[in-house]
Amino acid sequence: MLRVGFATGDGVHVDQHFGWCRRFDVYDVSAEGSLFVGTRLLESVDEEGESGRVDARVELVNDCGILHVSAIGGGAAARVVTARIHPVKVLETAEINSLLDRLQEVLGGTPPPWLRKLVASSASSAASSGWTPR
Repeated sequence: MLRVGFATGDGVHVDQHFGWCRRFDVYDVSAEGSLFVGTRLLESVDEEGESGRVDARVELVNDCGILHVSAIGGGAAARVVTARIHPVKVLETAEINSLLDRLQEVLGGTPPPWLRKLVASSASSAASSGWTPR
């Protein structure tokens, strides 16, 4: 099981730049299926400067192993990676359901080493959560 976030404005597409996104949809994903965890909204917070914007958003998705975005700046990407989240830039037309299906296929086959490591580190938390796929 792997927790994955999507920067989305409409809940259907990955259509938001990380630094300006106010909504992240989060799913638990495995080779067997995916489960919608919830929508995380950025409330009105003190977002002074780029640092405040990035910190507020990283906090919303700090339990995700992967975060899909339409764009992300270099400094923000470095901070996301430091938080142990793998940012993935996709086209704004990318549909969340298609990305979930593709990730399930990859997890069911031979995932690349970085993804196997993410899944392994997530395994202990999944066992304690009672997670079941959709």
